[in-house]
Amino acid sequence: MFESLPLIVDLKRGSVEDGPGIRTTVFFKGCPLSCKWCQNPETIELKPEIGFYLKDCIGCFDCERACQKGAIIREAKVRINRLRCSACGRCVEVCPGKGLRQVGRFYEIGVLVDIILRDRAFYETSGGGVTLSGGEPTLWQTYAGELLRRLKIEGIHTTLQTCGYFEYATFKEKMLPWLDLIMYDLKLISPKEHLQHTGRNNQRILKNLQRLLNEGIEVIPRIPLVPGFTTSKENLEGISNFLKKNKVKEYSLLPYNPLGLEKWKHLGKKRPLLPTTWMSKSEEESCRKALLKNDVTPK
Repeated sequence: MFESLPLIVDLKRGSVEDGPGIRTTVFFKGCPLSCKWCQNPETIELKPEIGFYLKDCIGCFDCERACQKGAIIREAKVRINRLRCSACGRCVEVCPGKGLRQVGRFYEIGVLVDIILRDRAFYETSGGGVTLSGGEPTLWQTYAGELLRRLKIEGIHTTLQTCGYFEYATFKEKMLPWLDLIMYDLKLISPKEHLQHTGRNNQRILKNLQRLLNEGIEVIPRIPLVPGFTTSKENLEGISNFLKKNKVKEYSLLPYNPLGLEKWKHLGKKRPLLPTTWMSKSEEESCRKALLKNDVTPK
């Protein structure tokens, strides 16, 4: 398990998609997986990055004068020579149009809690709370656990979104006591395909889910539906069999959408070869039928 000071990519206030009610979602930077379809590529790497947003660039080139590495490119739409860039952030500090943005910053836990509590009234009236997402929050179990503990002291409902690739004993000690809900991703049931498409074997992920199902905490498995990767009949029926074996009756589906594709370009990375359109209702329904095979019900 990696343990250091985490970078936070975003604080998404007013979210209604990351757990019950109105929530603030805290996106941690860094992930042990490298899924080929990642919707949040800015959260994969542990280190800070600089994003370039062409539509917000006003062409002043104050960034060029501020950069000590000679990494600013005037003529190209990409703007940054990534081989020279050290992500020091000097260009971001002088950019008036926010065409250049720092991806990832550190928050002292007390500062982060203060920001989160600004929306306490929304949590209380909607049955919402705070969700830790990413990336993968369990890379920083000491920090994330202390954040969760302070939120529980304040009476805030807490949720974790996780890929499941973590050291279980440490997780059980540092994070689990302060969680109300875990949203747990199940991507591919085949160990070989999981390794091929995410960079990691799935044995730890499946074992951790089985352990959590016996802990008495609410766990909602989530299945991303990514055409060409996770939507085969064999994969979905295999996941359905696994869920039935472990007495899971409900889970949620995450139909593919192309909204994350532009993020790769902002980071100067090659965009993955994925559909540029939303998953159709008929495609989604075919996936549902494969999963309903064993009387488990998608939400």
